[in-house]
Amino acid sequence: MTEINHIADLDKRILDLLQRDASASMADLARQANTSPATCWRRIKALEEAGILGRHVRLVDPASVGRKMDVFCQVRMKAQDAASRAEFKRAMELEPTIVEVYSISGEWDYLLHLLVRDMADFEQILMRRVLEHDSVSGTNTIFALSRVKHVTEVPV
Repeated sequence: MTEINHIADLDKRILDLLQRDASASMADLARQANTSPATCWRRIKALEEAGILGRHVRLVDPASVGRKMDVFCQVRMKAQDAASRAEFKRAMELEPTIVEVYSISGEWDYLLHLLVRDMADFEQILMRRVLEHDSVSGTNTIFALSRVKHVTEVPV
């Protein structure tokens, strides 16, 4: 992925529009971005080739599919060697309930974001996937009471 320090205003408008509704037709996108469909298409292709635009997805409301709890789990590692970190990352990728994994600074080494059905679901994942991992020395869990703000749009 290429980092671009300056993004043209037209590209910013296109990015904003696509982040809000990627299903809009090229004609609608071009009209809203105040450009021609051909120019819009070329700019989108260039943004894809630069790695700024990724794959196309549809967002699912977690609660509507039974994933009613957001859980954040801080993880402390026993060792910081490359092999331990790589094996931990692989193990976390195998668990679909863990939707985000961040390497973090401070007292803890990783922050996991889980979307779980209920407390029993979380307990099973914590015990089976996280705490049983050889390189994990401990965890701390934070249960979200509610989602106050959740956006998928990246400011451009």
